[in-house]
Amino acid sequence: MSEIRRRDPRHEWIARNRLHPEHASVLAELGQGAASEWLGPNGVIRRNPRAIGFIGPNGVKRIDRSGAQQGGQAAGAARQAAQDSRRQVEIPEPAFLVAVVPELSGGRLSGHDKDLLGLARRLADADPERPGAVLAVIFGQHKGEGGGELKEQGFGEAGIDRLLHLDDDAYAGFAPEARLAALTAVERELAPRHWLLPDSPLGGADLGRRLALRLNEGRGERPATGVWQIEADAEAPLGWRCTARGAAESLDIQRPLPRVALALAECAEPVDETRHAAEPVSLAETIPSAFSRIEDLGQVAVDPAGVALAEAEFILSGGNGVKDWDGFHHAARVLGATEGASRVAVDDGFMARHRQVGATGTWVTARVYLAVGISGAIQHLQGIQTCDKVVAINLDPGCDMIKRADLAVIGDSGEILAALVAMVEQQRGGQRDAA
Repeated sequence: MSEIRRRDPRHEWIARNRLHPEHASVLAELGQGAASEWLGPNGVIRRNPRAIGFIGPNGVKRIDRSGAQQGGQAAGAARQAAQDSRRQVEIPEPAFLVAVVPELSGGRLSGHDKDLLGLARRLADADPERPGAVLAVIFGQHKGEGGGELKEQGFGEAGIDRLLHLDDDAYAGFAPEARLAALTAVERELAPRHWLLPDSPLGGADLGRRLALRLNEGRGERPATGVWQIEADAEAPLGWRCTARGAAESLDIQRPLPRVALALAECAEPVDETRHAAEPVSLAETIPSAFSRIEDLGQVAVDPAGVALAEAEFILSGGNGVKDWDGFHHAARVLGATEGASRVAVDDGFMARHRQVGATGTWVTARVYLAVGISGAIQHLQGIQTCDKVVAINLDPGCDMIKRADLAVIGDSGEILAALVAMVEQQRGGQRDAA
């Protein structure tokens, strides 16, 4: 006697409603949710482009580009499993070194830094029989993917085999002469085959040109700047040819890849399939102190209200759920955050148009994005998809912003903001009293 599977209308309705709290579990029970993404045999997330999307409550197929789509929770678990099961790579005796000097903006590896490390891995892994190692030279304090040993683990996941950490007050702030002296010592002792630095105004472009001038004294070899692509070339001295932007980025220039290259963002794919050792190394010789004609007086205080949304690192954004806008503005001043808003808040006249966040407003890349009373329309989620940490305050635990958030607080936004402001003011008052 054959079994007849009975339909469960309630389960079918939950499977169509991605906002239901049992949505992910019901999809797993029905054998759905893994059709669009799954974990491959090498720990790489595979995607089926024909299966992207989900069936909405009315039976219409929708595509949610924010990542919170059908099977999103299962896919997130798969990504975490992929990160935990990355192939371990150790290179005890490398044939050569590829030195990278990341900028570590804010004490963390930026997207530009990770692209640069991906480019370094292409150079180091070109010959599987004689692989090279990626050496990262970092200055000052850094923040890895956590604390303690996890810092080195975070660098290893970015593709670093050797880690030279120069933590000295002489390298703090803007100190190009001191950093150049340290890189010159690395050149004398370790002699890397390639030097890669980010071509950005945050310091990498200046330091890279200084290094190229120091290393090529009397040789006449110019560094490659604005590099965005490399390819193997057997006729080139180092076996590679690069393509760089030139003439105010109006044309591409091809030339043999020199020892010193300054690369643009998105020059290569970041490392995502392997985890490397990030083994600490040190220099045998003492780095000579460099005379500096520049004195760094520290950072200049900037009014967060004057910072453009696209450049802000901490954004406090309000939506339809904010009822006390005076309290919202006061919280932004106390927290030192740049103000943003959803389209609804802008259309209602509570915020200016240039403060609108989202695909129809401004795409933001903040390190912390605090969303207050924002439900999470697809256009808004698209605009914050590259933010590092998203914190959401909302009364609805099932809204899309709560699903997107790294930390969610369920409650009245006015009360929670008032309590947060009181806590910050109390802490600052205690510090002043102690001083």
